Amino acid sequence: MALTQKKVDVALGQSAIPVGELAFAKDGRREHSTFAYDAAWLSNAASFAISPDLPLVGGNQFRKAPSKEDSAFHFAFADTEPDGWGCRVIARDHARRRKAAQQNGKPLPNAELSEMDYLLGVDDMSRIGAIRLLNPDTGAFLRVIEDGGRGTPPLLELAHLMAASRAVEMNKETEADLRYLRGRGTSVGGMRPKCTVVDEDGHLAIGKFPSVNDDRSVTRGEVLALHLAAAAGISVADSRIVMSEDTPVALIRRFDRVEGGSRIPYLSAGSMMQASRQEDHAYTQIADTIIANSVNPGQDLQELWRRLVFNLLITNVDDHVQNHGFLHVEHGQWRLAPAFDINPFPDKDQELKLWLDEAYGPVDSIKAVVSMAGYFRLDAATVQRILGEVCAAIGNWASVAMSAAVGMSGRDLEDFAPAFEHEQIRIARTLLK
Repeated sequence: MALTQKKVDVALGQSAIPVGELAFAKDGRREHSTFAYDAAWLSNAASFAISPDLPLVGGNQFRKAPSKEDSAFHFAFADTEPDGWGCRVIARDHARRRKAAQQNGKPLPNAELSEMDYLLGVDDMSRIGAIRLLNPDTGAFLRVIEDGGRGTPPLLELAHLMAASRAVEMNKETEADLRYLRGRGTSVGGMRPKCTVVDEDGHLAIGKFPSVNDDRSVTRGEVLALHLAAAAGISVADSRIVMSEDTPVALIRRFDRVEGGSRIPYLSAGSMMQASRQEDHAYTQIADTIIANSVNPGQDLQELWRRLVFNLLITNVDDHVQNHGFLHVEHGQWRLAPAFDINPFPDKDQELKLWLDEAYGPVDSIKAVVSMAGYFRLDAATVQRILGEVCAAIGNWASVAMSAAVGMSGRDLEDFAPAFEHEQIRIARTLLK
C-alpha cells in the first residue's frame, strides 16, 4: 500500500496562538505521528505542555499506538478525535462517497480511512478543548462543512438532527442525512446518537438523542443524574430536557467554552494519566494525578471522592477514565472539569468500571469506599458530611425525576428505581452517625 503522509498546523484557543506542527504517516497498516512545538511557543512565558507526553522541548516527538485500542496521536490530540458515534457517521459518509464516485466514474477516495481522517472529521467549531488544526498552506482552520453552512446548527434544528441520526442508526441514511451530520459530531459520549448544537443564548452544547434500541428513557435518566449530582454538591455540566416533536432530548452545555466563545484546554483523566485504553484503572490513580497536576489538589481530591460515592450509589457503572476530565487553569496547572456522562443503569449491579485501587479491584462496596477516604486526604468529619449530602440528594431522586426539569413518568420511575434503591444505598445510610 502507498505511503500516506499529512501535516497540519496546531494552534490554541479562540485567538489561535501557534503552538506547533502535527505530522501523520501511514504505511500499510502501520500508523504513527510526530509533533514539534513552534520556537515561539517554547519561548512564550505563558506556554505549557499541551499534553503530558509532549514536554516543552524542541524537535519532533514521536508517537506510535502501543495497542490497537490506543491512538496513534499524543494524548491531547487523541482526546479531540470523534467518539464512537462520530466515527460511525464518518465511516458511513466515506463509504457512500466511494460508492457515488465509483458510479460516476470519478477518482475513488482511499478505500480505508486513516486515524488522521477521523481526527480531521470533527469540525473546528465542535472540537473539544482549545486545540485547533489549520491547513499549513492556507492558514485556514480545517472545517468539515463544505457547503458554507454553519458547522454547528442552532437548537431549532434538533428535529432535523434527530431524524438524520435515527436514519444512521437504522442503516437507512441518505446522502443528505450524512451531509447534514458531517463534522457535527463530538469527542466525548461513546456510541449513542448525538450532535453539537448552539443553545438559544449562543452557548455550545451537546444534544443527546434517544436510541432506537432504548428500553427506557435514557435521555431523561442522564439529566436526572446530573441534577442529582448538583444537589449532592458535585460540579456538573448544566443540562436540561428539550422536547423535539414529543421526543425528550438531553441538552448538555459544553464546559470547555466560556462567554464569547473562548476555548479552555481540556484533557481527559485517561490522557492526564497517560493511560492505555487496554488496561484497567483506579480512582486512586486519578487521585495521584490530581496531586501532581491540580492547582487545588485538596479541593479536587474531595470532589473526586464525592463523585466516587455518587457513582456507586446511583449505579453509574460507565465511569471509565475518559468520562473524567481536567481543564487548564494556567502555567500547566489543571482542575477537575465538571462531571459529565453520568448515567444510572438500573439493569446493572453496583460494580463500577473503575477500580478503587490496584489491590481492591472494581468499586462495589460503599464500606470499602469509606475505608479508602484517607487516600483522598479526607478526615472522618468530612467523610460523614459528604456521605450525608450524597445520600440526601439521592434519597430525593423520585421528586427530582418528576420535576419539570426532568419530566419522568410513573413508568420511568419504575424503570429507574433499581439504580437508586438497592443494598449499597441502605448500607451507606447505616454508616451515617
